[in-house]
Amino acid sequence: MYTPGVADAVERAAADDSAVPRVTGAGNRIFVVTDGSAILGLGDVGPRAGLPVMEGKSVLFKRLADIDAWPLPLRSRDVDDLVRTIADVSVGVGGINLEDIAAPPCFDLVRRLEDELEIPVFHDDQHGTAIVVLAALRNALQVVGRELSDVSVVVSGAGAAGSAVARLLLEQGVRRIVVCDSRGSLHPGRDLAGEKAWLAEHANPEGDTGGLAACLDGADVLIGVSAPGIVDESMVRSMSDGPILFGLANPDPEFDVEDARRYGAVVATGRSDLPNQINNVLAFPGVLRGLLDAPVRRVDGVVMAAAAEAIASLVEEPDPTQIVPDVFDDRLVERVAAAVAAGAHGLSDATRETGR
Repeated sequence: MYTPGVADAVERAAADDSAVPRVTGAGNRIFVVTDGSAILGLGDVGPRAGLPVMEGKSVLFKRLADIDAWPLPLRSRDVDDLVRTIADVSVGVGGINLEDIAAPPCFDLVRRLEDELEIPVFHDDQHGTAIVVLAALRNALQVVGRELSDVSVVVSGAGAAGSAVARLLLEQGVRRIVVCDSRGSLHPGRDLAGEKAWLAEHANPEGDTGGLAACLDGADVLIGVSAPGIVDESMVRSMSDGPILFGLANPDPEFDVEDARRYGAVVATGRSDLPNQINNVLAFPGVLRGLLDAPVRRVDGVVMAAAAEAIASLVEEPDPTQIVPDVFDDRLVERVAAAVAAGAHGLSDATRETGR
């Protein structure tokens, strides 16, 4: 019953490994992987309790980008085990989407998988968040008539999202940026390791050593990827005139929305019931579609910036109540996928067809 058709596919795959995505479904299939250690705003609930999120994510991949996505919750918290398991199963897919894995282990996991695998590894908490924040910030700055290079930015949160946001903004030309964790600013005088040590060395050019309140004094932009309610009215009021305020904590933002609107020129949150919802669904379906179609082996700053620019471009005239497109904009996935493919291959036309 299998021959001759399936034997031909096997022989083609055995003769040329690059033919596998063409003669099987692997080229349009991904695993959505979690260890359940950082599920949404709920924290460490374990891989089985985190399964509904992975299933929901898989549905969005299929519905929005026609990608066959399969949830893969894993019990182990050991990075060596995770790398080995993910590497073993990766032969059957065209990409890996990591989801809700706590920092700092997620940083090591992503780096090692990038080195180990021949397929792209997309960590939505890092890559996805950084992409949508950059897209939103570009349009918010257009509203206030500023450039990335001339604003001071404070990132509240030094986990997966905050670290990735800071790195991408630095690559894109932000000169003054300070990252704060629960103990205050990251600076070389603190005993830090890993990603936080890198941020202390490469960000915070003026060597700020204070807490979040001190760092926000006079700042132009707040990007909150930390915890609800940690920025009070006095902290918002201390910022520059007409600041840009992104409060992306889940389920409620870092600041009181009414306070933020009173002082901010542009206010955005992660909530769907408020204007300017900054949600990773703006990025991940199109990015993975582009990674699979191109194909692209690694998610780097060029790919992320291209995706961000594509998202931002869908808002033709940004205003204080619209700096990002609707998450169900019919143009979104195709535009982002094309930009990812073009950016990865150094092409100038970011809006070309993906050819899928």
